[in-house]
Amino acid sequence: MSKYIFVTGGVVSSLGKGITGASIGKLLQYSGLKVTMIKCDPYINVDAGTMNPYQHGEVFVTEDGAETDLDLGSYERFLETRMSHDNIITAGNVYKSVIERERKGEYLGATVQVIPHVTDEIKRRFKAFEKKADVVIIEIGGTVGDIESLPFLEAARQMKLEYGPQDVMYIHVTLVPYIPAADELKTKPTQHSVHKLREIGIDPNMIICRTDRPLEKSIKQKIALFCSVPATAVLEAADAKSIYDVPQALQRQGVNEQVHMLLGIRATSHNFEEWTDFMKRSSSARETVRIAIAGKYTSLKDAYKSVSEALLHAAMSANLKLAVDYVDVEDPELLSRLAEADGIILPGGFGNRGIEGKIRTAQYARESGKPFLGICLGMQCAVIEAARNLAGIKNAHSSEFMPRCKYPVIDLIADQKKVTGKGGTMRLGGYETAFTKGSALARIYGKPAVTERHRHRYEVNPEFVPALEKAGLKVTGYYKPRRLAETVEYKNHPWYIGVQYHPEFNSTPLNPSPLFKAFLAAGAKGKQPK
Repeated sequence: MSKYIFVTGGVVSSLGKGITGASIGKLLQYSGLKVTMIKCDPYINVDAGTMNPYQHGEVFVTEDGAETDLDLGSYERFLETRMSHDNIITAGNVYKSVIERERKGEYLGATVQVIPHVTDEIKRRFKAFEKKADVVIIEIGGTVGDIESLPFLEAARQMKLEYGPQDVMYIHVTLVPYIPAADELKTKPTQHSVHKLREIGIDPNMIICRTDRPLEKSIKQKIALFCSVPATAVLEAADAKSIYDVPQALQRQGVNEQVHMLLGIRATSHNFEEWTDFMKRSSSARETVRIAIAGKYTSLKDAYKSVSEALLHAAMSANLKLAVDYVDVEDPELLSRLAEADGIILPGGFGNRGIEGKIRTAQYARESGKPFLGICLGMQCAVIEAARNLAGIKNAHSSEFMPRCKYPVIDLIADQKKVTGKGGTMRLGGYETAFTKGSALARIYGKPAVTERHRHRYEVNPEFVPALEKAGLKVTGYYKPRRLAETVEYKNHPWYIGVQYHPEFNSTPLNPSPLFKAFLAAGAKGKQPK
């Protein structure tokens, strides 16, 4: 039977509950345990697929095609474990399931209520990994006191009644702010947050305090006294240079031993050296490579979270220092900012805004010889640029943004047209791409085919492939069953690759994406004296 760890948050959102949970999960993994994680998102959306990146950051896509919160990306990167639709629970999906069952008469005429029907559905999903994992870490999104999260917290409370204190524990992540005028750290927000949690019926076993400076022993003792936990169970999570420093920071404070004790877990190994060695290697970098991520959501860096993390993984593995410039493709100084970069990434996105800036970015990378990686919509904009400026198709565009476009070089996938005439659904999840022999991508991956994750409904129009290839842009990867163009390359360019898939989703610190490693190496090789 699985053990359960619930991670809640208080005072403010974005305290790092996901990183905290994933770091503890990593420590438990190195203790020989099989660990998985679940994210509970209290919003009423069924999934994250239709949400604006400015409100919620990137949409992370799992291998089985679930559109999820970006925290699942953190789980995968830390745990080196593939997540699925079972690892994400939204309030919208829960209510949808309950209402559908009620409409089918499955509640046998009962009055359907939050307790027990909604909380029972939530608990059923908590138990999805009952026989598959030794420890299930469940992050409850939002902050204690939010109306939306109450059913999840109630379900978490009930779990301890069902399983007992040896199988369920609660970790509360909270803020200890520093007030400059008073020159002191304040514990009252943490006290109020824990008080609110206890009102709901949950007594935290451990309190992890986010702070920008070390906590003195007296501060920890005060929090312990007012929040009814042992002083040893009050841990600090000070701001770190890298999120990958967090597991070691928590390990030094004995979090692993405390979790083992509270849940009655016996470690079978203590093999933490792999992570320690990885962090040592990453800190020895000397040379800096500057990469421009040219997009339209650049004011919120979380919109490109997996891309920036994949770059970091590649840099750490190659002992390179990474400098990332987030360049708005609508910036009037776009080209001058791109000129400062050693390599350019044109990431995915949706909507017509900024498309012409993306196309100019692809053109600049082609003409300047700078290493270029176009991802999803980034690849499609590179194809449009080649069609216009090399193949002579002057009005080339995408039918997504110009429905009456005379030359839809990027068009709706045939399968999507069958679903609905208004845009289809999405091509989501892992699909295999087969590379042409001798292509740069075949060399980079070291194999003739790879499975990467997708999130799109438009493709390179096969009618225009001959004209594009004649102009110099070669299609070097296909999804064979339907002959969908998956990758493009210029043979006469130092390093210019476009991919329809999202290689960033499969990158982890210990296993960086081969494509990002090759891109970063090209950026380092092509550096010009400043």
